[in-house]
Amino acid sequence: MKIGVISLGCAKNQVDSQTMMGYLKAAGHVFTNDPSEAEILIVNTCGFITPAKEESIDAILEMAQYKETGRCRLLVVTGCLSERYRSELPPELPEVDIFLGVREYAKLPQLIAEKLSLACPTVKKPERLLVTPPYRAYLRIGDGCNNRCAYCAIPLIRGDLQSVPLEALVDEAKALADLGVTELSVIAQDTSGYGKDLYGSPRLIPLLKALDRIDGLKWVRLLYTYPDTVTQELLDTLAAGEKLVPYLDMPLQHCSDALLKRMHRRGSKAHVMRLLDHIRAQYPDFTLRTTMMVGFPGETDAQFEELLRFLREYPFDRVGAFAYSPEEGTTAAEMPDQIEEPVKEARLSALMEQQQAISLARNERWLNRELLMLVEETGMDGTYGRTVREAPDADGLVFVPPSFRHEPGQYLKIRLTGAEPYDMSGECI
Repeated sequence: MKIGVISLGCAKNQVDSQTMMGYLKAAGHVFTNDPSEAEILIVNTCGFITPAKEESIDAILEMAQYKETGRCRLLVVTGCLSERYRSELPPELPEVDIFLGVREYAKLPQLIAEKLSLACPTVKKPERLLVTPPYRAYLRIGDGCNNRCAYCAIPLIRGDLQSVPLEALVDEAKALADLGVTELSVIAQDTSGYGKDLYGSPRLIPLLKALDRIDGLKWVRLLYTYPDTVTQELLDTLAAGEKLVPYLDMPLQHCSDALLKRMHRRGSKAHVMRLLDHIRAQYPDFTLRTTMMVGFPGETDAQFEELLRFLREYPFDRVGAFAYSPEEGTTAAEMPDQIEEPVKEARLSALMEQQQAISLARNERWLNRELLMLVEETGMDGTYGRTVREAPDADGLVFVPPSFRHEPGQYLKIRLTGAEPYDMSGECI
């Protein structure tokens, strides 16, 4: 059967989609990017916050139309939304033929066969089917989360941390390198907590050192670290690695100790400041990324101003920010002192306006410097790519005017010549 897959949400969900597609390919199915040609349509949903849930529902309803206007015989919904609302969704979405949770992808070929009265071959666990460009991939080192942040529904959906054994991850990374992957992004809900469930204490540093030794890989990037388990030893490891890139993604959510405690976030502002001071002193060329939340219940004007001041005093290259969204089943949804939407939106706008100037200044520090750029896209107008300073699917791009044809996956040596808040431009050397 010809299958179309729509994958929503984060990179971790993208890995789930690739795993699911591996099972489907092993069962003899093929894939199409044209939903009007698909005989089976699958929407792998996100259920993290309200806008993501709304996007998932919209995608489901859009794909349902192809049961009338296209060739679609089955509509399948998988992922976080389906896991979280497995009893509520079926009566609300009768257009959907199969609902599947987040760890049930191996069942899908059999369920499809039963619905369509087809024979289904026995499928052993296959390699995941890469749908990212062939030169880059995500390595998910664990699923679920032991943190119980007051606003977060992830533990309700995916449960406690389940780390993948270190040896299995090294084998997977070697297999990806053998397929031509040169950039590996290490992900989980909490990467710096990796291994605590299996080994009794974090094992991220040994894992990173093992990945750093794999032939064929050129860049290994660490994402989604949790502040209180980021240590100076981890920073030193990233800085010393041959292939480990000097890039720290550390979602902070806020800097006010009182608000962090209310959020049920471990760690402290002082700990983060010590880490950032260490980076300033020892590794000034580290690229720093964080995520901040505004409008959490009880956030005062003074706490918001403290956040703005912190970001001026400890500037990050990249900041993602969002307004708090109450999620049913979470502690924060029942808290008093909920912030009104106009206040949340005003704070979000103020933070991002300030951050634009900070990001521009951080980018301008790199003007006239030489870096390698990984080509992502090339056309008549020129070439777009990323350096070690830009994470895939999250950060901006670097533009190089046309000189000669560059192929995606190629590494170019460039000199950076122009800076904007999110993107940069350069020239080939």
